[in-house]
Amino acid sequence: MTDLASTARALVAKNKGILAADESFPTIEKRFKSINIESTEENRRGYRDMLFGTPGLEEYISGVILFDETIHQSASDGTPFPKALESRGIIPGIKVDTGAKDLALFPGEKVTEGLDGLRGRLEEYYSLGARFTKWRAVITIGDGIPTKFGVHANGHALARFAALSQEAGLVPIVEPEVLMDGDHSIDRCYEVTNETLTALFAQLGLHRVSLEGTLLKTNMVLSGKDAAEQASVEEVARRTVECLGETVPDEIPGVVFLSGGQSDELATAHLNAMNRIDHGPWELSFSYGRALQAPSIEAWKGDESNVEAGRRALYHRAKLNGAARSGSYTPDMENEAA
Repeated sequence: MTDLASTARALVAKNKGILAADESFPTIEKRFKSINIESTEENRRGYRDMLFGTPGLEEYISGVILFDETIHQSASDGTPFPKALESRGIIPGIKVDTGAKDLALFPGEKVTEGLDGLRGRLEEYYSLGARFTKWRAVITIGDGIPTKFGVHANGHALARFAALSQEAGLVPIVEPEVLMDGDHSIDRCYEVTNETLTALFAQLGLHRVSLEGTLLKTNMVLSGKDAAEQASVEEVARRTVECLGETVPDEIPGVVFLSGGQSDELATAHLNAMNRIDHGPWELSFSYGRALQAPSIEAWKGDESNVEAGRRALYHRAKLNGAARSGSYTPDMENEAA
């Protein structure tokens, strides 16, 4: 497991984080609709080529999570995307779940699928250059949910995925996301996040998963997006670090937070605030999708003449989150020229 541990540590290297570029077909279609372009295979390839070709991206991005289509595609010069990333010191990874589906007989709850045939797919992804994997579970807060079984079912699936990944020589990123949807308080989010992470690490232990070769991707402890009272940046940072301290074993090299619907600036500010307080032995990093890509896709607009503008926007956003890794981000930095 030595190689897994070194890869996991490299993914949470100082001042770096992960670019999540693993949008499913429906998600990327929504993004493209916002800029009035069609979600064709070539447009998707061109968009990812724009992102991955950003000069200096390796200064702040340690790894990129790819989608199944993308890991089979190549840059405009013909180099397969995994090789193009690896040549710049960026570790290629791959999303391997097949999405959250309704949990039978548990209304309002989901369980993530994709375990069938996973061993064979992992072998293929490793041969294509992937060195880490990701699996997302979604936990919804609502009336009477999540149930203990719903939390357990998702923790069990995450652990099975993690064990299979390590067997294949791939670092698993386990992602239990307690959704922001709803009007719940930050206290309720804390309670559910604590329960979810406790169940997850119990299952990882039962499945003999090496924690040194595993990363946690999870939500921050936040007020529901429809809650009348929204917690401050400082409270979110304090409560999130407190929750991690109660649930996350020291052996985990790092936590790479998801943005989960936060604005670009708020996701950066929250990460920055966490890194300015005592937060235990783990690296606190980022694995953002939309919160890194939004300014870039808006600048690009699907136009070849805007590729450099899109790349400047991504580099700027990555640089700000790199600063948040050391607690040195300030809002004034948002206005610096991209």
